[in-house]
Amino acid sequence: MNNTINNTNVRLVQVNTTAWEEEDMLLVTNLTDEEIESVVTPIVERERESDDYAYVNNDLADALRRQFPDKVVINYDPSDIDLINI
Repeated sequence: MNNTINNTNVRLVQVNTTAWEEEDMLLVTNLTDEEIESVVTPIVERERESDDYAYVNNDLADALRRQFPDKVVINYDPSDIDLINI
């Protein structure tokens, strides 16, 4: 199966940065795991080491978009995903 947006392969990635699954972020993206980790890890580590710094998932997505402006980065809160029951 080939998923494309404007001929760009994309995938759904769940990003977990805390012990709480409800704080996970879902990304529709064509970034690699390594690209995501290279941007997200320093932000998460900075928050863990500082009482004066905090982020939300939108901050992480914005940082990814700034670092990789030509890539697809669409973020969703898992609780915002619509469910269709048939």
